[in-house]
Amino acid sequence: MPDVVTVRVQRDSDSFQDVVVKIERPTYHKPFLGGFKNRITGVEFHNAGSQTIPKKQPDKGIQLFCRETQTAFEKNKTQQTKNTTSTQMAKIGLYVSNMTDKLISPGKYLTAEEYHKRRLEAVIVLQTYFRRWHAINVVQNLREKKRLRLSWEAQEEVRRKKEKDEKLRREQERRLNPKTKKDFELLYHALELWRQEETEWINRTLTGAERKAAFCGLLEKEAQLIAAVGRHKLNADEENQQKAILHFLDKCAQPKRWKAYDGKITEMDTQYTLHARELFEIYRSISMNDIPKDERIDVLLTLRRTVKEHECKLTQEIVELIDREVDLMSREVKECNLEGLRKRICTLFLQYIKTPKFNPEVARILKVPPDPLKLYKNVNFCHSCENYLPSTEFPVPANCRTIGRCRLCCKLDNEARRRDAFLTYKLILENLRKSEADYQDDAKIVYLVQYQDLQYLTENIWGCRSALSACSDLYDLVMVRWDKHREWSPWNTILLSRDETDAHLKLCDLQKAYEAAFIQRIKHKHIQAKTYFAQIPVMTSFLHRSDNQANAN
Repeated sequence: MPDVVTVRVQRDSDSFQDVVVKIERPTYHKPFLGGFKNRITGVEFHNAGSQTIPKKQPDKGIQLFCRETQTAFEKNKTQQTKNTTSTQMAKIGLYVSNMTDKLISPGKYLTAEEYHKRRLEAVIVLQTYFRRWHAINVVQNLREKKRLRLSWEAQEEVRRKKEKDEKLRREQERRLNPKTKKDFELLYHALELWRQEETEWINRTLTGAERKAAFCGLLEKEAQLIAAVGRHKLNADEENQQKAILHFLDKCAQPKRWKAYDGKITEMDTQYTLHARELFEIYRSISMNDIPKDERIDVLLTLRRTVKEHECKLTQEIVELIDREVDLMSREVKECNLEGLRKRICTLFLQYIKTPKFNPEVARILKVPPDPLKLYKNVNFCHSCENYLPSTEFPVPANCRTIGRCRLCCKLDNEARRRDAFLTYKLILENLRKSEADYQDDAKIVYLVQYQDLQYLTENIWGCRSALSACSDLYDLVMVRWDKHREWSPWNTILLSRDETDAHLKLCDLQKAYEAAFIQRIKHKHIQAKTYFAQIPVMTSFLHRSDNQANAN
């Protein structure tokens, strides 16, 4: 639209006049203040206020608003006003009483030196009382700390005594009623110690035929003890077998777990885990003894419906056994006569559960994978028992170059010959790995070292004693970092008791905390460890890296 428009306006009936109209364009956004719309033509009409340019205030050239006219500055000033006073004196015609008057006489003049001397004496008196009060508080605090320290030491002594008694009680219980592999390992170790003591006594006191007879008697006693240990092992195997089966089934029934970005653990049940949990509950129910007859029948019927979903020879046999037990129970057969039948049902149902076709969740836990091609991977041959076993069944120390015997053969050889107990070294290694995991600095060497290497490190280098207190209780010894700012390694470690470990890890500067002779002795042991572990190829790279770090520091 142009800025100027010519409009023809009619003046008279026959006269017209052209008028030039200037169009003023708004310099601001026109607000909508209302209006109306013609519903027939659709034309919108706005209110006049929205079409009128607001009136602009003329500029007078005078500043109407400023900061100075709106801000008040306050100022404080002290003043002293006049105060007129007067005194009243006695005179003729006026009597003023002097009963309350006082006679003031000048005292002794006090020089500045005397004044400061008096102030100093007063300050000394104040300091004397303050120091007395402060000394009393210090002594009371020391007495309280001493009392707390003695109380803590007494509690620690009681705690250590209780722990020692509890440990002895547990060891006694483990020897009387062994149940785990560690218990039998301790039992065989105790048997070997007893045999060595008896052998030493026979060699020291007897000679000739008496010595041979004593050795024969010792051999017979040893054979009897080994037979007794074997009977205990059979009983323990029966108890542990059922626990192992329940643990295996519970592991199959566990939901899927994963860790989210915020650290929370999320669990999810799939159709396979739910089915595995259902089978686990059924197996636990049918393996229970001393349950009412009605409940037993309900469990058997539930089992029958479950296995009937798959038709095969195994399920048919289970169904036949279930029908047989239900029939015998209906005839009031004694439970002792049904024990063999029930064990057979449990065995067949366990075989059913371990079949991946019927329980897909079990495929990821079975030692023998369903796919035969997977057996060709990570399988090694044991030259002792002549069996092909997975690589996880072979102990591989850090200094080992070839794969030797499997774990079972090593265990049998240890029970028959040396009868060593590695429980303490396994505990030390387990505690060491837990402490290294807490540092979260990607430690690697501690996971390469096995308990055989730790045994050599403890016995041959550290002498099975604490470096500080010479404590020889292996159950109380802990292996930690010598320098806590560097990764643990056989050449950066120290063997201490538990209490000494807590104090050692709180140190900031080892050079100031320990004497030079002690530090030199520890470094000598580190050199011995380096010399031994340098023979292991996998440790070479870690040795070079630690040397580079030491040179950089």
